[in-house]
Amino acid sequence: MGITSWYEANVMPRLITCACSQGQVMKRRSAVVPLARGDVFELGCGGGINHAFYDPKAITSYAGIDPHEGLLDGARAAARVKGWAADLRQGWGEAIPFDDASFDCVVCTFTLCSVSDPAQVMRELRRILRPGGQALFLEHGRAPDSDVRRWQQRIEPVWKRLAGGCHLTRPIAGALVGAGFAVETLGEGYTPKAPRFAGWMEWGIARKPQ
Repeated sequence: MGITSWYEANVMPRLITCACSQGQVMKRRSAVVPLARGDVFELGCGGGINHAFYDPKAITSYAGIDPHEGLLDGARAAARVKGWAADLRQGWGEAIPFDDASFDCVVCTFTLCSVSDPAQVMRELRRILRPGGQALFLEHGRAPDSDVRRWQQRIEPVWKRLAGGCHLTRPIAGALVGAGFAVETLGEGYTPKAPRFAGWMEWGIARKPQ
């Protein structure tokens, strides 16, 4: 195993899990994830960080995918701790392995930054959602301030290699609107104590038309 493969298999999953479970990030997860209802699908469920925030009384079924088998191990362990059945599969957002109109709700937290083809992923999210279904999102991405955006553009090439393909410059709510969702923004802003180039976040509800 080369150094790059070793890093991606052993270091990167721990790095991402640690970064995505800091205090302010968890606070924002706690404002989004409990809104999930019905048959729920989580895109990028690896690590299982969101399990603590789901309301099992409001959820009929839970499924998710993640491309990284090591992170899926953490998600499966979190499901066991939660004590609920979870259909967790290795997969990619560009080809979600579930049928059309299978879910009432999609949960997507800190995932759209690292997919290969965001437009195709959003088409897949619309496909698997039932009419009127909602996608709950909490993502970091392109900052509104030009000075911060310049730093994002400079840092992104190295950042992607260290952080599993994570992009700093992708739009968030605007991209969902462009994909045909009706977006209700619940909050946005820079994360306290985080570097501004990586700290701009937006969270809310993206609804599929009836």
